[in-house]
Amino acid sequence: MVKRLVISLFALTLAACGGAENDPAPSASAKARTIAFAETPAEGVDLNQVAKFAFGAEKTGSSHPSAAFGSYAKGCVSGAEQLAETGPTWQAMRLSRNRNWGHPELVDFVQDLSRKAAALPGWEGIYVGDMSQPRGGPMLSGHASHQMGLDADIWMLPPKRLNLSVAERESISSISMRRSAGAYTNSSWTPQHMEVIKAAAKDPRTARIFVFPGAKVAMCNAEKGDKSWLRKVRPWWGHHYHFHVRLSCPAGLAGCINQDPPPAGDGCADAQQWVNNILNPPPPDPNAPKPKPKRAIRVADLPGQCAAILSPR
Repeated sequence: MVKRLVISLFALTLAACGGAENDPAPSASAKARTIAFAETPAEGVDLNQVAKFAFGAEKTGSSHPSAAFGSYAKGCVSGAEQLAETGPTWQAMRLSRNRNWGHPELVDFVQDLSRKAAALPGWEGIYVGDMSQPRGGPMLSGHASHQMGLDADIWMLPPKRLNLSVAERESISSISMRRSAGAYTNSSWTPQHMEVIKAAAKDPRTARIFVFPGAKVAMCNAEKGDKSWLRKVRPWWGHHYHFHVRLSCPAGLAGCINQDPPPAGDGCADAQQWVNNILNPPPPDPNAPKPKPKRAIRVADLPGQCAAILSPR
């Protein structure tokens, strides 16, 4: 049996939330205890095992209190919740991957965003792509992040119906929003796409949103009012079939490491530079060091709590 050590119990008060009057009321999940487990791994866990195989084998969340440990690209999540496969305003896609899990704060966020999307013309809600594995950690394929149960991919495909079968959810694809290698949006991009992303960015739990450069520039040009929400929207390669939402660490989770805040300002000039570089690529740097091959992440490379939430082997 995994030995657990509860190190602190935190109370969420207005002061603990920073005192901002716009902060949401603490959710029930946010009132869970902050925990740390003993460094001792679960029975039979090999700390030299490649972590993606250990965490990819988990089928359910752990029985521990909900917490995120480590960082977005080197961490895990205990007490994760599974997003229901189908809800009033969402459907989880690619169910065979079993990646519709996350910290309870992420599950709550996805449901909130889906309701906002459902209020837009032409959208019945959202199709939800990868969140995290049942206990987080490195994935067998597809992502370097999504490890702490605080990341979610939202499909760009506007749902016309929310009664897709399991088989349909395996075969249907999202649609690309880009043209000219991501320098511009294409004809599938609509004002509603911007509104969904804007709603996600304006949620105080959101740390960052990743989307292809042309979409960021398009939104910068379309926004005629307050552009402060665009600071959270960052250009990144890919991200034209979906946009990627990353939440901040929930309050009181000492073992959870936030990414540095985005630079000051709305980031529109930076996104335009990305577009300029797509259209007119700078010459390669002849002195750039060659990338070194990376060793696969082992269980021992993750925070000690991650070995402790693995199932006994």
